[in-house]
Amino acid sequence: MFVLNQQKSVGSQFLAELRDITIQHDRLRFRRNLERLGEIMAYEISRDLEYTSSTINTPLKATQVDVIAKQPVVISVLRAAVPFFQGFVNYFDRADCGFIGAFRNEANEHKTEIDVNLGYVVAPDIEGKEIILVDPMLATGKSLVAGLERLLSAGLPSRIHIASVIAAPEGIAHVKEFLKEPYKIWTCALDGRLDTRFFIVPGLGDAGDLAYGPKQ
Repeated sequence: MFVLNQQKSVGSQFLAELRDITIQHDRLRFRRNLERLGEIMAYEISRDLEYTSSTINTPLKATQVDVIAKQPVVISVLRAAVPFFQGFVNYFDRADCGFIGAFRNEANEHKTEIDVNLGYVVAPDIEGKEIILVDPMLATGKSLVAGLERLLSAGLPSRIHIASVIAAPEGIAHVKEFLKEPYKIWTCALDGRLDTRFFIVPGLGDAGDLAYGPKQ
């Protein structure tokens, strides 16, 4: 597992602004900071991909360069992931993309287990490819695993990269228990726990609401 804030970088500044209650209600800034962190994480994941040598012509002479051997497939879990996902496609600008519509059933706030509703799922061919699954909050891990199970029914990727802004130990444990395909988790921060509402603590609140406003 890669944890960005275990080393000092400007990413820690963007993450601090996402968490700070005096800053995070500026929706434009909140979305932009998610996008910035998506770009940083895209760069980090890019270092783990396979490369091949290619010949290009400069104005002066031909030269050898390293390029990504096979473009990854970037999958966004809607809706909170949209700005974070944009950061990834800013860098992987030739990648095919897919989308998963997953949401919590919060009708009963006293439940001891969380229900996940999985609706819209669409993706290109993932057979033999590396996929990057983008979801800013890896809390329980249930929506992520459910979405992956739906995707994997249509093809088997060579490797799965799970990218989040903040992760909880419970979510990581759920992924470890149920995901058997080769994977790696990439997160900007690993927080302490989930609270009784299944929110990450200290976390940052509801990322979707902060980015786009409260939902009905």
